[in-house]
Amino acid sequence: MPRIGIPFLVVAVFVVTATLTLHEADTPAGPLVEGVPRVIDGDTFDIGRTRIRLFGIDAPEREQTCRGKDGKALPCGQQATAALLDRLGGNSVSCRQMDRDIYGRTVAVCTVDGADINDWMVRTGHAVAYRYYSLDYVGAEREAKAAHRGLWATRFEMPWDWRHAMSER
Repeated sequence: MPRIGIPFLVVAVFVVTATLTLHEADTPAGPLVEGVPRVIDGDTFDIGRTRIRLFGIDAPEREQTCRGKDGKALPCGQQATAALLDRLGGNSVSCRQMDRDIYGRTVAVCTVDGADINDWMVRTGHAVAYRYYSLDYVGAEREAKAAHRGLWATRFEMPWDWRHAMSER
C-alpha cells in the first residue's frame, strides 16, 4: 500500500478548503422581485406575473374559519387576507426568493418599507410559523401566542391540517 506524504495531505486539504470557500462565495442570494402586489390570501400575492408565497409562514386559507370564545365562527382566513392587504397598503414590496415550491411559486422573504412582512404576519397572529420549512418565525409566533393576538385569541386548526382535512372530503 502506498504511503501518502504530509505535503500531499496539505495540498489536498488546501484544495478542498478552497473549493468549499469558492462554492459558498458563488452561491448568491435568490433573485429579487419587486413591485406592487395583488393579494391572493394571507400568505400569497402576485407581483406582475410572479406568484409569491411567503417563506416560513402559513396563514389560514381564505375559506377557513376559527371559533371565537363564544363559539361563533370567525372568518379567520378572510381576516388574514385583509390584514396582509392593509399592511401592504398598495405599497411596493421587495421579495428575496428563497426557493420555488411544487406549484412553481416563488417562495420568498418580503419587505415593505424595510420591514419583514413574513414576521409581521406571524407576530400579529394572522399566520403561524411553518416549522416544516423554517424555524425563522417561531419566536414571533411565541410572542403572538403569549399575547393572544389574532388566531391565538381563537380556537383554530393549523392551516396545513385544515388543507389536509379539506383534501380528504
